[in-house]
Amino acid sequence: MNRLDRPRRLLAAALAGLAGYVDAVGFLSADRYFVSFMSGNTTRLATELIADTPRAAIPALLIVGFVLGVALGHVAAERAGIWRKPVVLGLVTSLLLFGALLAVFGQKAAMMAMLVLAMGALNTALRQGETPIALTYLTGALVRIGQGLGGIVTGRREEGLVSFIALWLALACGAAIGASLFLAYGPACLLLAVACAAAMTFAGYRIAQATAR
Repeated sequence: MNRLDRPRRLLAAALAGLAGYVDAVGFLSADRYFVSFMSGNTTRLATELIADTPRAAIPALLIVGFVLGVALGHVAAERAGIWRKPVVLGLVTSLLLFGALLAVFGQKAAMMAMLVLAMGALNTALRQGETPIALTYLTGALVRIGQGLGGIVTGRREEGLVSFIALWLALACGAAIGASLFLAYGPACLLLAVACAAAMTFAGYRIAQATAR
């Protein structure tokens, strides 16, 4: 994060907010399962294998869907070259749109499939060097925040502390907004996520366009 320029840092924060929003909607739609936080689904998979074996299929399928979404995003990103951001984000927008339409027609299982694919693909939209930047799971960001706070105490400043705090806050705020709107409007609130993703696709296009000049 600390090596990204300001437009890319802002885009990363916006995408983290989108991930939080979508994850909250998925979480409240599907009996407290996640569409972007696979550590949580892995814990549920393990515990349900022991305590309630038939239900273990749900987190297992979500994990598989997330991995497939990452693979799909990676293929799109590699083929897009410098247009990586708008192409991947266009893919994410399309998947979210399908998910929103399925939600409107009450197809919850298919909706969850689209959301988990979208969140997997989202993690391939940005990268630092050759390493993709995680946008839907921020345990690593919290570790960097902790290291930064420790660095303040020891007198060794850690770069990027503010950026990692902003990334975490964006995800948390996105989740809070998603939960609030889901409780008010139900799964139809995914249409706002689609609109936001489309706006971020345009922002990604402008960044890529500036790079291409």
